[in-house]
Amino acid sequence: MKPLLNTLYVTTQGSYLSRDGETVSVRHEDEVRLRVPIHTLSGIVCFGQVSCSSFLMSLAAESGVGISFLTEHGRFLARVQGPVSGNVLLRRAQYRASDTEQLSAAIAQSIVLAKIANCRTVVLRAARERQSEAPETAQLDGAALRLARIYEDVQRASGLDSIRGHEGDAAREYFSVFDHLITVEKDQFFFHGRSRRPPLNRINALLSFVYTLLTHDIAGALEAVGLDPAVGYLHRERPGRPSLALDLTEELRPVLADRLVLSLINRRQVSAGGFRQQETGAMVMDNDTRKQVLVAWQKRKQEEILHPFLEERATFGLIPHLQATLLARFLRGDLEAYPCFLWR
Repeated sequence: MKPLLNTLYVTTQGSYLSRDGETVSVRHEDEVRLRVPIHTLSGIVCFGQVSCSSFLMSLAAESGVGISFLTEHGRFLARVQGPVSGNVLLRRAQYRASDTEQLSAAIAQSIVLAKIANCRTVVLRAARERQSEAPETAQLDGAALRLARIYEDVQRASGLDSIRGHEGDAAREYFSVFDHLITVEKDQFFFHGRSRRPPLNRINALLSFVYTLLTHDIAGALEAVGLDPAVGYLHRERPGRPSLALDLTEELRPVLADRLVLSLINRRQVSAGGFRQQETGAMVMDNDTRKQVLVAWQKRKQEEILHPFLEERATFGLIPHLQATLLARFLRGDLEAYPCFLWR
């Protein structure tokens, strides 16, 4: 099984990454702040004004370690990746499936079913954790019931357009009660709808940031098994968009991302003062808050869960790799269907 390696997140502005033998050297203001052996890393993520030497990029490429560049506030810019390790037959199977309406719909259906089921689990858990007489509980129970009905609609759907339409309905239903999942500082952490570019409040800023981290990990997992992250099924190809990584993000983000954001807020691990609003209306995190989120994300990836299909215990950080492997097995013809990740 693939070892769960660390991701190196570099957030200090003005940092310079270089190669020092077989290690990554992080320098800031003419002082070496960190050295990390390349073999202990699964990826490097650079935020803002962080630069890398060409020799480090070469070392990372040879070692199968991707380097991603994001803006200071988490918007994806570019990714440097070495030669693909997968075989050409797998990628040809992936491309053929993408060009086949029936296969694309089958994969998209599995992904959307998992997304709806996992969103419903998040809502039901929140309802159980509240007092039964709380006014929000009835609204959460109602949303869970409506999500169950949409789940049944997706099971009966046959075409991609129909599946995407039901997926949109489920997302609107889920986010309509997302504000009820927040239990503290409601005047500062409130949610009135999803806003992306830019995120207009603190919760949207957190969601967008963690979704970017999850998509980065999934893209790396797909490349590791030999799949092309750019060719998806639920999300169609668009230049510069990792469509397949976004596909798998849909089924995993209620479990890995949304629950983390809710925990950070409800356990008061992040404070309202750690955000500021720009003149454009965008809400952004300060450096300390961003580091707190990154630490929590790494800890979350170390937690164990029983994989519902493999029936083996694995860390959350390995779930993207396991799902990428299962998708590759389906595309090769080793599995009759893609076994999506259902959180229990």
